[in-house]
Amino acid sequence: MSVQVVLVHGIRTSASMWRAQLEALASRGVDAVALDLPGHGPRMAEPFTLEEAFATIDRAVRDAASRGPVLLVGHSMGGLLCTEYAGAETPPPIAGFIAASCTAIPRGVGLTTYRLLARGFDALPDRGMWLTQRVLAATLPEHTRGDFGAGGYAFDTQDVALQLLSTLDVPTALQRIRVPLWFVNGQYDQLRLNERLFLRLAPHAELLVVPKTSHLVSAMRPEVFDALVALAIATIDAGESART
Repeated sequence: MSVQVVLVHGIRTSASMWRAQLEALASRGVDAVALDLPGHGPRMAEPFTLEEAFATIDRAVRDAASRGPVLLVGHSMGGLLCTEYAGAETPPPIAGFIAASCTAIPRGVGLTTYRLLARGFDALPDRGMWLTQRVLAATLPEHTRGDFGAGGYAFDTQDVALQLLSTLDVPTALQRIRVPLWFVNGQYDQLRLNERLFLRLAPHAELLVVPKTSHLVSAMRPEVFDALVALAIATIDAGESART
């Protein structure tokens, strides 16, 4: 059976952020699905809860696992949620995991500062969209620039989601993950804060740093990110072949 890819978006955005990856995977004949978490994208009217976020990930993973080994890919908040999910006491049916732009423990001063900055940004005229568009125009290539906002921005969900992330036990989850694991970070990503700690907690993991990129690594250099996903798929394929 062929590898199935499940993609989990970050905070404020939606499944639309994975458009370039979905197209690249489809061109290679790889089955992939990008899900929408509660409170985001077409589910923006729903409240964001960890229970429903994990249930959403689990439904997508188990459906994909019925067709083949699953590569789980999560970005930012989605990466932290997937870390907790992948490191559950009862391991979920995944064969590999890419944790992108999420090597930071969501607690303490760092999270408090992030929440304050997000609230300040949200208080700007037009909820800061003019600044968001200028930043995206300055940092993303034209063919991915619209992807992060194509499904809408979950402004009203953001603070609740950030607060709930502080209840995750990411260090314990990392120590439980036994499948192939890749940490993918942009060179200038602010969430590289605990990168070395993550590697100590999951010593079998590989760290892949993409030069000249920041937090939005999959959109800033989509071809490079696609190549890293292909590497993970090939690793899973090789492991499956060795077992048969």
